[in-house]
Amino acid sequence: MRKKPVIRQRREVARSRLFRIEALDLTFSNGVETTFERLVPGGFGAVIVAAMPDPETVLLIREYCAGTDRYELALPKGRMETGEDPLEAANRELSEETGFAGRTLSFIKPIALAPGYMSHATNLVLVEDLYPCEAEGDEPEPIEVVSWKMDDIYQLSMRDDCSEARTIAGLYLVRDFLAAREKTNAAQ
Repeated sequence: MRKKPVIRQRREVARSRLFRIEALDLTFSNGVETTFERLVPGGFGAVIVAAMPDPETVLLIREYCAGTDRYELALPKGRMETGEDPLEAANRELSEETGFAGRTLSFIKPIALAPGYMSHATNLVLVEDLYPCEAEGDEPEPIEVVSWKMDDIYQLSMRDDCSEARTIAGLYLVRDFLAAREKTNAAQ
């Protein structure tokens, strides 16, 4: 097992409304000294939500993404607010973006997008037993909700308008979580 490098100094080199860029002066166990930069998000974390109105279907949203300058299909997601745990944040974001909430919530795992230069991870949550629950969010326009069959996640991942890695990885993780849960239930 490798020994983690020693952080000699940590400093902020830039800041925006949502992110900070931090420089880390590091010394590795072999004596090499270097500087890494990383993106550090503000706030309290984030969630991405796999909401399933039935065992075969997941709810996606189609929303404008400034990074790709186009509308993308993705799982609902958003920032956690002060004092929220991932399950509370998932239900709030789901109700703001889809008009539903859920009675059964399962924390799957945090997903890191680019751990080489981002300290941020997004908490993947499965939400089942949905019920209507609309809440006002901070979206600049109404979000289109799209139902998608879990059997077709490969086709979804190959679409030009579905490029978000958290969504693609999240759907495969949820699919495998559900299969493992089914296997465990069948064995009992």
